[in-house]
Amino acid sequence: MGIRKTLAISSAKVINKLCILFGKQGVTLSGKIAQKICPNILSDLSSQVKKGIYVTCGTNGKTTTNNMLNSFLVDEGFKTICNSTGSNMLNGVIAAFVLNAKINGKIDTDYAVIEIDEASTLRVFPYFKPDYMILTNLFRDQLDRYGEIDLTMDILIRALDMCPDCTIIANADDVLSASLAKKSNHKFLTFGIKDNYKDNQQSTTEIREGAFCQFCGSRLEYNFYHFSQLGSYHCPNCGYKRPDIDFNVDNINLKNGLKFTIHSKDSDFDVASNYRGFYNIYNILAAYSAAKAEGLELKGINKILSNFKPENGRMESFTIGGCNVLLNLAKNPAGFNQNISAVMEDDSPKDLVVVINDNAQDGRDISWLWDVDFERFAGANVKNIVVSGTRAYDMELRFKYSDIESKAIVDVESAISELLTGHTNNLYVLVNYTALYNTRKWLKAKED
Repeated sequence: MGIRKTLAISSAKVINKLCILFGKQGVTLSGKIAQKICPNILSDLSSQVKKGIYVTCGTNGKTTTNNMLNSFLVDEGFKTICNSTGSNMLNGVIAAFVLNAKINGKIDTDYAVIEIDEASTLRVFPYFKPDYMILTNLFRDQLDRYGEIDLTMDILIRALDMCPDCTIIANADDVLSASLAKKSNHKFLTFGIKDNYKDNQQSTTEIREGAFCQFCGSRLEYNFYHFSQLGSYHCPNCGYKRPDIDFNVDNINLKNGLKFTIHSKDSDFDVASNYRGFYNIYNILAAYSAAKAEGLELKGINKILSNFKPENGRMESFTIGGCNVLLNLAKNPAGFNQNISAVMEDDSPKDLVVVINDNAQDGRDISWLWDVDFERFAGANVKNIVVSGTRAYDMELRFKYSDIESKAIVDVESAISELLTGHTNNLYVLVNYTALYNTRKWLKAKED
């Protein structure tokens, strides 16, 4: 075991450095090679975590929430391991531990903060049992890979059955996340936005998941929606309703960033962040709730948020030749609709590039594009729209049916270059999964 472990760690580190040298992503390959050499390496390394293991699951917001939580813990003086690049399947999780280990197989860490793809929990949890699972939300995503949302919920229930001592930190406003937490019979804490925020820009035609009660099958009734199926709900038949909220938000202000107050049983805290997008309130709140569940004080949270640099295409900003570029991942209807809301918060003239690929990791089925409310862009002061990626012409057709003019340029670099100069100098680039890495890499290379 000792020789295998040393060989696995050293090989993974060499492979990762070589991949970086050649401009490739090496995290997943490093983890794959390490497990081939030493099959139980994840169990061995994770058992050395001193205080606890967090996992972050959910359809949208995993990477941002996970990385924020990691920043909170580091600011409190703890040593952490985090898969901050968003490589969240088994090999990516293994790599997070292996690349942080010494050659002798020792790690020195207080917490592991690990984002895990929902479908991968059944493969990861045999190697370690998390102390906390953060459940951000559950939306329909990549139907040809995940199937219907009920299948994802079943996977998570089975995974949680492996971890009887795990505490769930669930989004109370999401009926699917809250129902799953209740069904699991685990201890759980909740976060959410108790009251309706009137100024939130939402679509009345938005596709909403979880229309029926998870306990009796009756149609749910809502007092209001925050977005998608997130809001205040109850079942008129069995009485199930949104659970009491342990970490609640009010005093929301979306002008010039995000400002709001978090209330819990023992404290109130005013948050100020330069982040944009109503949905990022949930990401910050989830990370805050998870850290508070461990008893941390978090006195420096606003300083952390002001210095927190979103990476990997999560509201990431670039300046190229005087043009401000904002890159964001949008890979399913709920995510795209919230991206549209974030774009609409900026009422200045702007340009837009939408990149849609249909590679295996994206999901081959792109019928979900017709569930996105692209029609809202018509009133968003968008001057020019270019669509790109392997399904650029499908996206062009989607805009045509919305009576919105767009131009198809399949090559992503050419598509972005089209709008970098001579236009508004305010460019939003929305990409789905496999377009993210190369687009971000190209933008970083062009950055002033």
